[in-house]
Amino acid sequence: MSKETPCVAVCMIDPKTKLCFGCGRTLPEIARWHAMESAERLAVMALLPARMTDAGLTPIAGTPKRA
Repeated sequence: MSKETPCVAVCMIDPKTKLCFGCGRTLPEIARWHAMESAERLAVMALLPARMTDAGLTPIAGTPKRA
Protein backbone atom coordinates (compact mmCIF):
# COMPACT_ATOMS: atom_id res chain seq x y z
CA MET A 1 0.00 0.00 0.00
CA SER A 2 1.18 3.47 -0.80
CA LYS A 3 1.96 6.04 1.87
CA GLU A 4 0.08 8.50 -0.34
CA THR A 5 -3.41 8.03 1.04
CA PRO A 6 -5.86 10.33 2.81
CA CYS A 7 -7.68 7.33 4.31
CA VAL A 8 -8.35 7.58 8.04
CA ALA A 9 -10.25 4.26 8.24
CA VAL A 10 -13.63 6.00 8.55
CA CYS A 11 -15.32 4.71 5.43
CA MET A 12 -18.78 6.23 5.29
CA ILE A 13 -20.20 7.88 2.18
CA ASP A 14 -22.43 10.93 2.57
CA PRO A 15 -25.57 10.14 0.55
CA LYS A 16 -26.06 13.79 -0.47
CA THR A 17 -22.54 14.67 -1.65
CA LYS A 18 -21.31 11.14 -2.44
CA LEU A 19 -18.07 11.94 -0.59
CA CYS A 20 -16.44 9.87 2.13
CA PHE A 21 -16.90 11.52 5.53
CA GLY A 22 -13.40 10.41 6.54
CA CYS A 23 -11.30 11.49 3.57
CA GLY A 24 -13.49 13.32 1.06
CA ARG A 25 -12.88 10.97 -1.85
CA THR A 26 -15.62 9.65 -4.10
CA LEU A 27 -16.29 5.92 -4.45
CA PRO A 28 -14.72 5.82 -7.94
CA GLU A 29 -11.58 7.50 -6.56
CA ILE A 30 -11.42 5.06 -3.67
CA ALA A 31 -11.89 2.11 -6.03
CA ARG A 32 -9.10 3.23 -8.38
CA TRP A 33 -6.74 4.59 -5.73
CA HIS A 34 -4.11 1.85 -6.00
CA ALA A 35 -4.17 1.98 -9.79
CA MET A 36 -3.50 5.72 -9.86
CA GLU A 37 -0.06 7.09 -10.50
CA SER A 38 1.56 8.91 -7.60
CA ALA A 39 1.05 12.33 -9.22
CA GLU A 40 -2.66 11.67 -9.68
CA ARG A 41 -3.07 10.58 -6.04
CA LEU A 42 -1.25 13.69 -4.85
CA ALA A 43 -3.40 15.90 -7.09
CA VAL A 44 -6.60 14.39 -5.68
CA MET A 45 -5.29 14.73 -2.12
CA ALA A 46 -4.58 18.43 -2.71
CA LEU A 47 -8.26 18.95 -3.63
CA LEU A 48 -9.77 17.12 -0.66
CA PRO A 49 -9.76 19.86 2.03
CA ALA A 50 -11.52 22.37 -0.25
CA ARG A 51 -13.86 19.67 -1.54
CA MET A 52 -14.93 18.83 2.02
CA THR A 53 -15.36 22.50 2.92
CA ASP A 54 -17.35 23.25 -0.24
CA ALA A 55 -19.62 20.29 0.51
CA GLY A 56 -20.15 21.51 4.08
CA LEU A 57 -18.64 18.35 5.52
CA THR A 58 -16.42 18.13 8.55
CA PRO A 59 -14.07 15.16 8.34
CA ILE A 60 -14.71 12.49 10.95
CA ALA A 61 -11.57 12.00 12.98
CA GLY A 62 -9.88 8.69 12.53
CA THR A 63 -6.47 7.17 12.60
CA PRO A 64 -4.55 7.69 9.36
CA LYS A 65 -3.78 4.40 7.65
CA ARG A 66 -0.16 3.44 7.47
CA ALA A 67 1.53 1.79 4.55
